[in-house]
Amino acid sequence: MTANVLFSTHENGVATITLNRPEAINSLTLHMLQPIQNKLNEWKNDEHIHLIIIRGEGEKGFCAGGDMKTLYESRLSETFLRDAEQFFQVEYDLDQFIYEYPKPIIACLDGIVMGGGVGLTYGASHRIVTERTKWAMPEMNIGFFPDVGAAHFLNKAPGFIGRYLALTASMIEASDVLYINGADVFMTHQQLHIFIEAVYNTDWDKQNIEMTLTQLIDQYAEEPIKQPTLSPRQRDIDFHFSCSTVEEIVQSLQSDSSEFATQTIEALLAKSPVSLKVTLKQLVDGEHKSREACFATDLVLASHFMRHDDFFEGVRSVLIDKDRDPQYTYQRLADVSSEMVNNFFTSP
Repeated sequence: MTANVLFSTHENGVATITLNRPEAINSLTLHMLQPIQNKLNEWKNDEHIHLIIIRGEGEKGFCAGGDMKTLYESRLSETFLRDAEQFFQVEYDLDQFIYEYPKPIIACLDGIVMGGGVGLTYGASHRIVTERTKWAMPEMNIGFFPDVGAAHFLNKAPGFIGRYLALTASMIEASDVLYINGADVFMTHQQLHIFIEAVYNTDWDKQNIEMTLTQLIDQYAEEPIKQPTLSPRQRDIDFHFSCSTVEEIVQSLQSDSSEFATQTIEALLAKSPVSLKVTLKQLVDGEHKSREACFATDLVLASHFMRHDDFFEGVRSVLIDKDRDPQYTYQRLADVSSEMVNNFFTSP
């Protein structure tokens, strides 16, 4: 059986991690995360490894996120809660480890990069997007919440764009990913492959690593092909999403007759009311929290959602039956009390 994550090293000091579940757009499982953590630990102390490349196998993209379909299918197991919480713990630990990693990590954000794929690469030192990049935190579509440290990094986006991206689960492309600091550089899909070959063909034992890598990136980097869509909407997004409750955000959008406001209301009201309210509190509270504190909160929230029927109904509607017609227990914003939301933030 072919491994779901592949590791390779080259004589010139380059190591590569390849997510290898192309049939599932490289969705992450516990059996992928643990080996990555172990291998990064090994390479961290290996003086012959100078930098790491992380990429995804297949044409569709880097990584579609955590494997929520498998999680759903195991929900009746006696060990479900323990196994689910272990998955999230290992995932979040790995994501934080990458933020702190002492060697350069080149993340190839080519094609689909969503949810857990964003979390796995956000802390990488060199994040490259292409004209094929489709970036999103889509957890709201399945009655979940944007985890993997999203309250930390989405709050660093300009203005209130982080709240907009979290609550609407909007998908963005390369120029917008750069705008929100979700990536560092743009290369075309073709140039990215040429750049990676150049990395493999460089003798890193004889180089100043940071200087040579910067020079190589500058050689192949370009300006994004498409213009950004978020920056022209910055003022409108800030006006509406600066509101302190989901009800106020919806009311603000309803007072705006623009096509953007109409589409945004439609996107919001299609989400689980529980997810909307929990996520807004998560982002508001996380604005002044440390990265570590945001991840700790994510673990508490994930544990609650694993006990929440609306999460499983969201997964069913999107990933299992694919009818896109979730029948949530809590169907209206008014059905979700502040007490219920607050309970999500206390350890279950």
